[in-house]
Amino acid sequence: MTHVLGRRDSGGTAESAADQDPETPVSGRLGAYRARDGSHGAAVHVDLDGPHAGLVVGKRGYGKSYTLGVLAEELARAPGVAPVVADPMGIFGSLAGLGADVVADPRVSADALAPRAWCDLLGLDAASAAGALVWQAAGARSSLAGMRAFVADADTKADRATRRAADNHLALAESWGVFAPEGPTASDLLNPPEGTVLDLSGLDGAPANAVLRAVAGGLYDHCVGARPARLPWLLVDEAHAFFDGIAAPALRTVLTRGRQPGLSFVGATQRPSALPAVAVSQADLLLAHRLTSRADLDALAAARPSYLGSFEERLPDAPGEVLLVDDATESVHAVRVRERETPHEGGSPSATRRME
Repeated sequence: MTHVLGRRDSGGTAESAADQDPETPVSGRLGAYRARDGSHGAAVHVDLDGPHAGLVVGKRGYGKSYTLGVLAEELARAPGVAPVVADPMGIFGSLAGLGADVVADPRVSADALAPRAWCDLLGLDAASAAGALVWQAAGARSSLAGMRAFVADADTKADRATRRAADNHLALAESWGVFAPEGPTASDLLNPPEGTVLDLSGLDGAPANAVLRAVAGGLYDHCVGARPARLPWLLVDEAHAFFDGIAAPALRTVLTRGRQPGLSFVGATQRPSALPAVAVSQADLLLAHRLTSRADLDALAAARPSYLGSFEERLPDAPGEVLLVDDATESVHAVRVRERETPHEGGSPSATRRME
């Protein structure tokens, strides 16, 4: 018997996402129940048929990124859905083995960011002279080069010092190399049925946040304004780095409003205490690996429902084990995550192995 978590009707399902009958609600194989003696119990799947907000947490080395990779593998094979993975550590490239498109140098179009987002990105007060000019340029032009030309225009009412300050900030954004007129649209990201991996490992925090803000906002708008053939799942590793940056407003929108148009979100972090409360409270699927930080434990316990009971006492203590809190059925499950089918690139290096 296979149990499907995240779905009120948790009946049986096929053994893998690729083998499912079109009439059967889509699910993905997460692993198996963990018995008290450590043995494996019944198979455990996670619902992929409807939209979800998920959170994977755990201290370093206990499997949070590995678990995110397992979910990505299942989404890559499942019909009717497509994962978009924000990969700040460059560890999900092996998903190319399942057909996912790995974008090593992600680009977005300048007009994928709203005018206000440009002020946030560049650290400009929207009410300041330079901020107001950047706002106007972003609203009037669709490319970064066009924005700089708008700012430099002698007919612009702004004085020379204001134009110089605005252009200096835009020149900094241009130096990041992440803005291009031909940046992929949301439809492009969902076009490979197996999904897209955005390798952000070569970017600093600000440009990586700019890319993710554009991607998250674009996926949400695409789901609202169109009817995508495949429902998107946005998977974000090291999620705290983005909720603390300019990507945060778009991620909050996905979390709080993405369910209705069909956009799912799963974030992974070793620092749940660094996330806004909404990121924890909105998660209907919480997958918790081992945690020891008091701040992290308190942050999760404060936001979880009463049926969870003593959260800290129920957390697993071995890599690969996870406590899954399923808000759809108001239940808690001890699960051992299955082994990855594509190589996991997030392990720590070993001096001994390198000498072999």
